[in-house]
Amino acid sequence: MDSSPLERLDAAGFLSIWQRFDADDNGYIEGKELDTFFHHLLKMLNTDSVITEEKVQKVKSRFMSAYNVTADGRLQIQELANMILPEDENFLLLFRRETPLDNSVEFMRIWRKYDADSSGFISAGELRNFLHDLFLQHKKAIPQAKLAEYTDAMMKVFDKNKDGRLDLNDLARILALQENFLLQFKMDACSTEERKRDFEKIFAHYDVSKTGALEGPEVDGFVKDMMELVKTSISGTDLDKFRQILLHHCDVNKDGKIQKSELALCLGLKI
Repeated sequence: MDSSPLERLDAAGFLSIWQRFDADDNGYIEGKELDTFFHHLLKMLNTDSVITEEKVQKVKSRFMSAYNVTADGRLQIQELANMILPEDENFLLLFRRETPLDNSVEFMRIWRKYDADSSGFISAGELRNFLHDLFLQHKKAIPQAKLAEYTDAMMKVFDKNKDGRLDLNDLARILALQENFLLQFKMDACSTEERKRDFEKIFAHYDVSKTGALEGPEVDGFVKDMMELVKTSISGTDLDKFRQILLHHCDVNKDGKIQKSELALCLGLKI
């Protein structure tokens, strides 16, 4: 693509525009919304020019011809960002280029690591530590001033309620956490055999360490997904309270873990 105002767009600006249209944070824009998206993009970047339908279609055509559009006409955020943004401005999308987390256990491991003060939120300072480690993981050197700039931009983009800190749901968006594992099961399964079969699959999913007991982030991940079945938005404080309740009722031998047999007993199953 030849030189254009698109080159002036940075990662924070790009995400700000994108999220205006990707309201549900699923990482793509439906084909029918593309014209509106590109019109808005050009409007923000060409304040002195009249945005005509011809210009919109021209820019859209350039992008769509360079990108293998899926059969349903969806445009993914990763590929578009890679085309628009220079490499050093792709910092907000490093996590998007990785394989999305498919297990809440790993998500909670990350949450516990960076919620260093156990406040139930990720502060700006804790987010800066997360970004610092992310850059190290990608073997990228980053000056402190730039790290502070990136932290501020990321907080503005993902702090949905603008309270200066990130909650569980904000971090889930950052890490592109996949759909709740428990949604695939019928919680009201009638037969005992169905319930036992589902229980085996569920326990195996959260028992990442394969020890036959849930502990630490494994308990956290299970609790998080269970809570989200009945409450769409939960805080770190909510999670900690329910975690204690679960341990109180299920941890029969009081070792801080939930054995497979203990969880089955809590759920009214005999295994």
